[in-house]
Amino acid sequence: MRWALLLMAFAAHNAMAGCSREIAAPVSANGASVIVDGLSVKGIYPDLLRAIGPKVGCQFAFTVVPRARQVAMFKAGTADVLVPASRTPARDQFGTFIPMINHRAMLISVNNGRAPITSAQDLLARKELRVAVVRGFDYGEPYAALIDELQKQGRLFMEVDVIGVARLLHAGSADVTIMGPTLMAGAIRRDPRVHGLQDKLKTEAIPELPWHQSGAYISNALKPEDQAVIREALEKAGKSNQIMEGYLHYFRADVLNDSVRPR
Repeated sequence: MRWALLLMAFAAHNAMAGCSREIAAPVSANGASVIVDGLSVKGIYPDLLRAIGPKVGCQFAFTVVPRARQVAMFKAGTADVLVPASRTPARDQFGTFIPMINHRAMLISVNNGRAPITSAQDLLARKELRVAVVRGFDYGEPYAALIDELQKQGRLFMEVDVIGVARLLHAGSADVTIMGPTLMAGAIRRDPRVHGLQDKLKTEAIPELPWHQSGAYISNALKPEDQAVIREALEKAGKSNQIMEGYLHYFRADVLNDSVRPR
């Protein structure tokens, strides 16, 4: 009986020390990082937030939105956390970044024997190649500059999600995309319309798309006490390498090679 009372008191203490309100976590389908299956939300980051929530007395509320809207909500202060996210100076204005892994975007295309692309300038010079990207993705200033130039050349397709890009590649309507290879692999695995595409793809690294930290942003709009609770929990998760373990659970090692590595 005494142990039961102690456990109840401990749980009550945790709840009191936790978040002051429900934490808004809008998400969009993002490879294995976020998997949307009807009304169900799962994947590497939702699984992590659900695991740490009860431990720190926080409840995360997931809603499914397009990626561009997810980012806009974070900037507007109506999204309390942004996951997954690459670190950028623009996002640093609106929240605190917690690194989880290191990753880099790569050029991804159907392997048709074309000559390798070695730089952003090389891609810009290959004016016959059509490029598809996801609206709202951000891999830093060189990426943004490359996208702007491709748009001026009239060679850019912008889709609302990764599977839209995968379908363009599969249909031959686009030649190249720029994103993390795990995002493409996760989308292909879940959509029968692009079955078999993964084995036809090749990835290429270019110097304008270097390694970046990826992880979670905590909104500045949250109460400082709530920010502190979530920050401590995510820092602990980042140091324990839980996210990398999640990637290894979902992907073959060859998909991770050259694009994802531990924090």
